[in-house]
Amino acid sequence: MILYHGSTVEVSMPKIITSELGRDFGSAFYTTDIKEQAERWARRRAMINRKRGLGGIAIVNEYEWNRDISRLIIMEFKEASFEWLDMVVKCRSTPGYKHNFDIVMGKIANDNVGETVTYVIQGIMRKEDAIERLKFEKINNQIAFCTNKALSELKYCGYYDCEEMTK
Repeated sequence: MILYHGSTVEVSMPKIITSELGRDFGSAFYTTDIKEQAERWARRRAMINRKRGLGGIAIVNEYEWNRDISRLIIMEFKEASFEWLDMVVKCRSTPGYKHNFDIVMGKIANDNVGETVTYVIQGIMRKEDAIERLKFEKINNQIAFCTNKALSELKYCGYYDCEEMTK
């Protein structure tokens, strides 16, 4: 299976990102199996960096994952469910929250979904209402590699500049 990671730099040696609060599945190296999603993310990060005067180009890194799950503890959410919402709420609202999974696979809380999750965190919306609302959202996929053991399963294949493709 080919996975993608949108960035502004080449990431040949992925690392667990621990410094950013508000990640859906906690500290991890985030990938997706949707190429276009990684390209959109890379372009967004590059645009933000340029606005901050940091420069940068939109890079999509590619990895091969043989999905040998025999050595790993994996949680896979097929859809936005109560269990998925609980995980996202805990990871986004509890600094230092740590689950016991090597890999978490599931839907990404993009801007629209993130707003719904924020309403739940703030107590403005009940979880039942949030799940009902999320049924109407087109939610992309993410695969979070949460441990170094999980990262060792990724094989770096290369990268490309996705801004060059749109010129």
